[in-house]
Amino acid sequence: MADDTLSASFVVYLRMIGVYMSAVSILFLFLVLAFIDLAWGLVLSLLNRQSVIAADGRVPEELASSITAEAAAKSRDYTLSRLGFSLVEGPITTILTLAVAALGLFGLLDAFLGSLVPGAYARAVLFFVAIFLAFSILSLPFSLWSTFGIEKRFGFNTTTLGTWFLDGAKETLISALIGLPLLWILFAFMDATGRFWWLWAAGIFSLLSLALSIIFPLLIAPLFNKFTPLPEGSLRDRIKELADRLGFRMGGIFVMDGSKRSKHSNAYFTGLGAVKRIVLYDTLVSSMSEDEVLAVLAHEIGHEKKHHVLKMTIVSIILSFAGFYILSLLMGWHELYAAFGFTAETKEAILMIFALVSGPATFFLAPLFSAWSRSHEYEADRYAAGAAGKDAMGSALLRLNSENASNLWPHSLYSFWHYSHPTLRERLAAIAVAT
Repeated sequence: MADDTLSASFVVYLRMIGVYMSAVSILFLFLVLAFIDLAWGLVLSLLNRQSVIAADGRVPEELASSITAEAAAKSRDYTLSRLGFSLVEGPITTILTLAVAALGLFGLLDAFLGSLVPGAYARAVLFFVAIFLAFSILSLPFSLWSTFGIEKRFGFNTTTLGTWFLDGAKETLISALIGLPLLWILFAFMDATGRFWWLWAAGIFSLLSLALSIIFPLLIAPLFNKFTPLPEGSLRDRIKELADRLGFRMGGIFVMDGSKRSKHSNAYFTGLGAVKRIVLYDTLVSSMSEDEVLAVLAHEIGHEKKHHVLKMTIVSIILSFAGFYILSLLMGWHELYAAFGFTAETKEAILMIFALVSGPATFFLAPLFSAWSRSHEYEADRYAAGAAGKDAMGSALLRLNSENASNLWPHSLYSFWHYSHPTLRERLAAIAVAT
């Protein structure tokens, strides 16, 4: 009863807002929030750029014995190139998207397709296919510039144009095979389950998300990369001993042929339950000592032991329910549709509006999630330092930073807002005092 009263009150509140806010006012508010989001992002990027320029390639004092001047110079140049790229890509894509929204072109597209296709589901599918293709075309030159311009110039890119296009084709096909049926399922629940459709939809989509996390490492990831079990030898024996000592059970440790596309190094944890696995890039295995690889592996095990994956999954499910609930409350707000040029209150219209509005309306939450992620990384680092040794963990972090030419001089506000991992100096300092 309390939930019904709350829902009714919220709907009444939205309708009251609708009385006082015309479609023009809603659009204006959206544009203001979007430009604040864009401007703040540009300010942070410019601060970060100035921090790198001011350092002039000088190795931070506490890292002077571990990082060469040549590595620092590469880090500076690479970071400035990536920042310059983001300062062009971000404003162009954002402003074009806002222009399309402000001119009501999304609504015009929906109305045009409605005149061609009588079925509601077919119209919605065509609408999102058209939007997907438009954004893919918009992002194409930037992706090419990033991969074959910046990444190649700094010696990271190893992929060919053919492989790059093939990857894109695979991603598009997989997105269609998964996304379009999910869209149909969502619309079916909207039509068949009444006012509580959002509850059913959130529950089903949460279960499907968990299923995909199991399927991804087994069926999808191998479509892009080759995963081979870590071969017999000293490293495998030491890893097995470490896993047994830490009481960690998994589906296996695999080496991924990351060098097929890039020289960047990484390691990650994927899957759930019996299919969970540790994936090490081949570039990481070839460039690190066994002690360093063990430290990286212990860090990934630390995420599992500290239940970080479980916590993030629970939060993701909660956010999914909240998102669907808010979506259900917004569906009857006529002025909201009109603000973005939609003449009919279609399902694809409200989904498109929700996708447009959710970013600018919640951008201020970014540092909260970044801080939460960094706390997980600190915990995993401490766990790894205890399991594999402080020296090995510190050495592994230094090598990863050098191999990836990561920024040695990030602005504190930029890292606070954006970084999901602590900076190198922050991580090394935390490891040094870990018990």
